[in-house]
Amino acid sequence: MASVDIKPLSVDEFEAHAKAYLPKATLDYYVSGADDMSTLFMLLNLGFLNRVAFQRLKLMPRVLRDVRHIDTSTTVLGQRIKTPVCIAPSAMQRMAHPDGELASTRAASAAGACYILSTISTTSLEDVAAANGPDGLRWFQLYIFKRAGFKALVLTVDTPILGNRQADLRNGFKLPSHLHLGNFAGGRHATGINEAGLSAYATELFDTNLTWQDVAWLKSISSLPVVVKGVLTPEDAVLACDVGCAGILVSNHGARQLDTVPATIEALPAIVAAVRGRAEIYLDGGVRRGTDVFKGQAGVQHVLEILTNELAHAMMFSATTTIPAI
Repeated sequence: MASVDIKPLSVDEFEAHAKAYLPKATLDYYVSGADDMSTLFMLLNLGFLNRVAFQRLKLMPRVLRDVRHIDTSTTVLGQRIKTPVCIAPSAMQRMAHPDGELASTRAASAAGACYILSTISTTSLEDVAAANGPDGLRWFQLYIFKRAGFKALVLTVDTPILGNRQADLRNGFKLPSHLHLGNFAGGRHATGINEAGLSAYATELFDTNLTWQDVAWLKSISSLPVVVKGVLTPEDAVLACDVGCAGILVSNHGARQLDTVPATIEALPAIVAAVRGRAEIYLDGGVRRGTDVFKGQAGVQHVLEILTNELAHAMMFSATTTIPAI
């Protein structure tokens, strides 16, 4: 893929470049949602539901405060990171750029951000660990190799089956034959998505029988903290705390699994109130997608810098100098 000379000034501009460069089937996989995509898109072209929900929240500026020193660093599960803007798990990134997940993890390490590697990655977790470096903070979406230096296990809990993604069905989406899933040691799980397509492959891979008891079992056999991804209700958040989860990632899976779900920022307050500090809480959705991976490490790192700089500006205008003070 040819490099882009124009340096985007916003995440929206990155998305526009991605749409111009990515093949249709690849772009559809990255951006499409479930069913009618009514959660993904608002009526009357009002935009993305997750984004619109963020835009409804207004900032109240404070004045005449000392904001010379702004600290955007925070901690996640006891590990300090330079920015609270982290990279959520995104599958099959080498469809967008030859470096794929390697570019993303290098960018996260350079920006001091946490990187979460997808199970359905086109790069192995060992290669990602090497690229992320000894000081990089990396989590893995499903099964964890502690020897590779991953610090947490992120269990996606909102995917008993694959969402009804009509664009992928229409395109007959399959992973290109020159790529493979890097976290499966050969056999059908490594190549099945090339042969059978996404829907049939996911049906074979996903387990419809998982319960909170399985999360408790996973917690009992691992010395690593467990984070559950895909929680949208306070009831499930409490159950996550009850089985010992260290973190809860509030996510609607980008509206790719179930349509007509709420925006994550709308679900967040009730979950925070229900958890009462028993677990750390994170959020994805509406911040922007990672389709800028097509430009490689520099693109991902620039997106992280844009978001962190915009956060710092908002903190200054709001007279809030540290993340805990927000």
